[in-house]
Amino acid sequence: MNKFLLGAAVGYVLGARAGRTRYEQIVRTYRKVADHPAVQGAAGVARAKLGEKMGERVPFGRSAQH
Repeated sequence: MNKFLLGAAVGYVLGARAGRTRYEQIVRTYRKVADHPAVQGAAGVARAKLGEKMGERVPFGRSAQH
């Protein structure tokens, strides 16, 4: 738990130093990669395989119902 909090604190500080412009750039890049058809296909395959192992629908991912 302490490692997580330390990581979150470091991430916050680095993010604050980088500024809003850098944050927006990171978010745009993440969305571009996450929305790419090849990534979506690989994520679907991974979800299906994990679902087979779990014996039920995987409770996370973009299409999960909240």
